Amino acid sequence: MNDSAQAITNLIYTYAELLDAGDVDAVAELFTHGRICGVEEGPPETVFAGPERVRQMYQMAVRFYDDDGTPKTRHNTSNVQLDIDEQTGTARAKSYYCVTQATPDLPLQVIVTGHYHDTFHRVDGQWWFDSRTMFIDQVGDVSQHLKF
Repeated sequence: MNDSAQAITNLIYTYAELLDAGDVDAVAELFTHGRICGVEEGPPETVFAGPERVRQMYQMAVRFYDDDGTPKTRHNTSNVQLDIDEQTGTARAKSYYCVTQATPDLPLQVIVTGHYHDTFHRVDGQWWFDSRTMFIDQVGDVSQHLKF
């Protein structure tokens, strides 16, 4: 794996690790030069651009538990497929995700699966998310994960 592929793959996995740790500020910083799209080609209210909007999205939507500050989830990302253009400093990726959760009121289980379509760009030699579009494929019991 070349340096760019490793950096982008690590960025994909870092997103999951930070979100599961409840570090919304660090997750938001991953989108300093990017945005999260809740719906492919969706209306403006489904696009969260920049760290402040990404932070707001997670604080609005996700339950974080007082005892440890986490959502009590594990985002497992797999099947990462990369297409990198070193000349332009851009890249695309597709990957699957599977989210498990266990809370005092919910036994360990898969709560949602889906896939991501990501784009990336290099700024001053560092890879950043340009966009992340989330697709939900299967939904289980998300009552302990989402606020709505």
